[in-house]
Order: sequence, then structure tokens, then C-alpha cells
Amino acid sequence: MRGDESVRPVLVVIDMVKDYFDASKGLAITRLAAPIVPAINRLAGVFRQRHWPVVFSTDAFDKDDFFFRSRMKPHALAGTPGAELIDDLERHPRDYWLPKPRMSAFFKTGLEHWLRERDVTLCAIAGVATHFCVLATALDALCHDFQAVLLEDCCMAPSLSTHEQTLATYRRNSLYPLFRVLSTRDFLAAAAGH
Repeated sequence: MRGDESVRPVLVVIDMVKDYFDASKGLAITRLAAPIVPAINRLAGVFRQRHWPVVFSTDAFDKDDFFFRSRMKPHALAGTPGAELIDDLERHPRDYWLPKPRMSAFFKTGLEHWLRERDVTLCAIAGVATHFCVLATALDALCHDFQAVLLEDCCMAPSLSTHEQTLATYRRNSLYPLFRVLSTRDFLAAAAGH
């Protein structure tokens, strides 16, 4: 990113919905994901100050969704409170809320077109879960010719070991520097050079 005037990032925050943060649902991610909320709020604030877009993309499943034929129980159903953003997440009027029917924020959502209209070239990705929807969105960003950054301190998985293993898998990859794992601090330091 440093020195590249053409880089324009977007912050894509994945699946920070009420069902994943409701302790009564018994989801493993609930306890581990809560600490990333302040980090996401701080980073989103920096993006807004720099006039970079912020996207909140959230699960919005149908009650008879194909995914629910697996061990996955129905959750984050479209139009229900469980599929809404958590209250602790700061969302501003100019932020874009993008419900998604599948793991990736790019799948059948029109996100690519929305990003191209704003001259975005890099997707900085946060949220839950690191090894599923966050990763799927990062890989799809690459498939749509956007650079991708997994923000290691702004995402989480149902276990810390799964989170760390996922990040370790992609820290050194053949698509570097198009695909990177960075802390928020390192990302912002690199972005400051553009």
C-alpha cells in the first residue's frame, strides 16, 4: 500500500449480528468476539475521518435455508432482530448495511459494483468468524480483483486456536502483497503512506 496513490480501502465488517452475541443462544463465538467490538468501532472511526467507506455485511438467512440442512441451527434469519447489527457497534448514516445470503459479502449482494462505483481497490475485513465468513469474503475480494487484508485484531472465530490457525495459514501466502494478514496498527501505518 505504501506509496501507491491508487489504493482506496473499504472496511468490510462481517456478521456482527445480535444472534452471534446473545449468550442465550449458546454460540461459542459470543464470549470470544465481544472484545473485538471496540477495535472495530475505533477503526471504523478512522475510516470515516479519512472518507473511506465502511460496509456492514450480515447474515440474512431464509428459515428453510440450505445451510440449515447441516448441523447448523437456524439463526440470523432475514427480517428478525437476530439478523440486525449489535447495538454496541457504531453505525453511521453513510455506512452501508449489506445483508448477505451466504458466507461471502460478495455472493449475490452487488458489493463488487458498489465498491467499483467508489473506486475501492482494497478490502480490509473484520468480524466473525475468521475461518468462515471473514475468510470467504477475503478470498472473494481477491477473486474480484481487490486486494484483501484480514485484520487480525478485528476478527474472531469460535475458538482462539481456530482464529490463530486461520491467520497463520495466510500470513505467508503466494498472493502477498495482494492478500495479507495485518494488525489494525500495521494496516493504518501502511495506509497512511498512500
